Amino acid sequence: MKFLPFMLMSLFLVACDPKDVQKVLDSVGSGMLSNADVAAALKQALDKGVDQSVKTLSAQDGYYASVYKILLPEEATKIIDKLKFIPGFTNLEEEAIKKINKAAEDAASKAGPIFLNAIKQMTFDDAMGILMGEKNAATTYLHNKTYQPLYGEFKPVMVSSLNKFGALDLWSDAINKYNSLPFVTRINPDLADHVTSKALVGLFALVEKKELGIRSDVSQRTSDLLRKVFAKQD
Repeated sequence: MKFLPFMLMSLFLVACDPKDVQKVLDSVGSGMLSNADVAAALKQALDKGVDQSVKTLSAQDGYYASVYKILLPEEATKIIDKLKFIPGFTNLEEEAIKKINKAAEDAASKAGPIFLNAIKQMTFDDAMGILMGEKNAATTYLHNKTYQPLYGEFKPVMVSSLNKFGALDLWSDAINKYNSLPFVTRINPDLADHVTSKALVGLFALVEKKELGIRSDVSQRTSDLLRKVFAKQD
């Protein structure tokens, strides 16, 4: 998300009281930002920033073939160990991992608007704190202030994607078979919760990576407006 930090500030400029807007404009140094600049930056951020934040993970194998690959929950080890010798479940682990990662990639493609809705809840003070804060201040803000709302909105999307790729049916069959075995303690891990949580870990990690890049690498500030604003925090 190359434009995330500036996007976070520009979203406020559109909605804030004119006095607050002027305070932001004054804070960025001698190069004054016009309303046209702000509007253009907002469009740039909306069109490219959020879309870029999910582009990598929503691509084919975006999760499955990356460091963000989602594995099964720890409780699944017991299930797999018991079922791997039973016909129909011999490839359970790999098949389930493929399905949940496909579901995560599908769900990630719908994450952009959810993140934007969360970002709009920020205040003026939040924006300036982020601009002048730590190198991962925007990501930290998003995680601390918006994780629960994001989770609440994202989980139904994930459940829909898990159903789309048959992951929940496969998991349900495995759970039912495991729980029917003699001398086992019945378990039923919440696969949707697990995959949603891990998918968000990947999304936030990528957001942080993009934020660190634009804050520390001037060459990643690909517009005059970005260079003007982030020169203030150098």
